[in-house]
Amino acid sequence: MTEVKQGSHKNIWYGVGRKRIEIPKPVLRSNIIVNPLLNNLYIASLGFYPKAKGHYTKRKHGLPENFLFYCVDGYGWYMLDGEKHEVGPNEFFILPQHVEHAYGSTEHDPWSIYWVHFGGKCLPEFNKMHTVKEDFKPRLVKDNGEAPTVFNKMYKTLELGFSLDNLFFANISLQHFLSLFIYNSRHHPATPDTKPGCVENAILYMQEHITDMLTLKQISAHTNYSVSRFSNLFKQQTGYAPMDYFMQMKIQQACQQLDFTDKSIKEIALNLGFDDPYYFSKRFKQITGMPPIKYRAANKH
Repeated sequence: MTEVKQGSHKNIWYGVGRKRIEIPKPVLRSNIIVNPLLNNLYIASLGFYPKAKGHYTKRKHGLPENFLFYCVDGYGWYMLDGEKHEVGPNEFFILPQHVEHAYGSTEHDPWSIYWVHFGGKCLPEFNKMHTVKEDFKPRLVKDNGEAPTVFNKMYKTLELGFSLDNLFFANISLQHFLSLFIYNSRHHPATPDTKPGCVENAILYMQEHITDMLTLKQISAHTNYSVSRFSNLFKQQTGYAPMDYFMQMKIQQACQQLDFTDKSIKEIALNLGFDDPYYFSKRFKQITGMPPIKYRAANKH
C-alpha cells in the first residue's frame, strides 16, 4: 500500500523507505516490565528514517524513556534544556527521559537517522553516568558498519514477532548497540593520532608503572592537571579516587601472579612495589575479601 502521508503527524514521520517497530504496550507489560532479566533496559520502539524530509517532533514533558539518535547522512537539529544543537553525519545524541525536547531535520539536506527509544528501571542511574551525560550533546562517532548491522539484527528479529526468545535477543543486543556509542573509542583501536582523555591517559600511565609506587602528585603531573582537578575528574568518570584505582590495578596484577605463577607472596609484593609484605596482604584482603595465601589456595584447581 502506498504511503499517502508525508512529513510528521502526531510525532511520527511518514515517508518513503521508513522502518519503524513499536513494541505494543500489552507486550511490554506482560513480557518485559515483569521480567527481571529484561526490565532494567529494554527497547520500546526503533526505526530508520532515510532522508526524513519534514521530520519534526516536540514534546513539552519529554517521554518516560530515553531516545538515541544516530545520524548517518544529512543534517538535523534538536532542542534540549533550552539549547539548540546542530547534528550532522556520523553524529549521535541521547535525549534523557522526562525532559522537554524538540527535534527535526533540515529542509535543504534532511537527515537519515537510526533511532532507538529505550526504557527500563535502570534509566535514572544510566543517565547519571558521566559518559552518558556527555551524550546529551552531539558526539562524533567512528563506525565500521557495526552499529547499523546490530540495529538490523534487532529490527529483523522483532519483525518476526514478540516471542520471549526474540525479545531476549533484541534486548540483549540493545546493550551492545548502546555501547557502540557511549563507549565508542573502546570499540576502535587507538592510532598514533588518537589522544586519550585525561582519565584514560592516567590509567595507561598507571598500567605502565604497575610495579612502581606512584604518588597522586606524579600521576596528576603526567596529565598536566592540578591534583584537585585531576582527582575530581577521575572520580567523576570512574567512581574511584585515583590512588584507590591504582591499588585495585596492582591487586588485580597480584591475583594473576598468584593464579599463574609459583612466586612467593613476598616476591609478588616486592615485584609490585610493596616494601612491606604485611601491608600488601592487608590491602589485598581489603580489595578481594581474603588474604593472598587463601586466595591462592581457593583458586588452585
